[in-house]
Amino acid sequence: MMFPTDYAIDPATLAKEVEDRGFDSLWFPEHSHIPTSRQSPYPGGGDLPRMYIHTYDPFVALTAAAAATSTLKIATGICLVIQRDTIHTAKEVASLDRLSGGRFLFGVGGGWNREEMADHGTDPKTRMRLMAEQVKAMKELWTQEEAEFHGEFVDIERSWAWPKPLQEPHPPVYVGGMGPGVEDRVLDFGDAWLPQRVGPDNIDEFEQRANALQQRAADAGRGPIPMSLFGAETSSEAIEGYRRIGLERAIYGVSSADRDTVLKELDELATLVDQ
Repeated sequence: MMFPTDYAIDPATLAKEVEDRGFDSLWFPEHSHIPTSRQSPYPGGGDLPRMYIHTYDPFVALTAAAAATSTLKIATGICLVIQRDTIHTAKEVASLDRLSGGRFLFGVGGGWNREEMADHGTDPKTRMRLMAEQVKAMKELWTQEEAEFHGEFVDIERSWAWPKPLQEPHPPVYVGGMGPGVEDRVLDFGDAWLPQRVGPDNIDEFEQRANALQQRAADAGRGPIPMSLFGAETSSEAIEGYRRIGLERAIYGVSSADRDTVLKELDELATLVDQ
């Protein structure tokens, strides 16, 4: 994962280098803008890193990444759907999935920057209900010849919406988050879970949550829920735990920096993977 910015290695070059090293996927996050009032504290603690202010639109950056590669999966990690128009976002997802040859993974989340949300007209208190309706409506647009959706926040009259995604029935929806209600959201409208910040200190607790989620999925007649860990740690203890739990993939971050710096970090991660 990298924040693709105007001052860092460009998305196409990054994607080619990631693919050449045998990595599975490349994930780009999203922030439309950052209000200077800065009332919402940065979740990582301390000052907000510069990269948050300079981030490219993820769908534009991922299109460049897709055009430069042939096998690499491309993904949003995460797309702030609550700050987006539902119909346009469905169109972008379907277009990118087709143009990439069916290589897109759709990571979504509710975000944390309340001032940013407010500028998009989103009420932080209802954003999770909004996100659920948005994803459900997008699935209708992706899968139905004549789609419609009528909810509390999203209302779409019977419509034609093409192209449809290449993946059937649609790109997998990875629901991001670690809050107490995220498992409910995964089961309600997601296809996979995108947890974060799991390491040796809390891996046993996370394993209990993961096992409980899989049991709930089985009880509901669903197959196993894929889980890809965002912001994975590199210690052998952490990696052994990830394997024990059965994570689909571990996602590591690289710096929003110049080409030489990023390639050095990729080489270090590639060595870790080989080991």
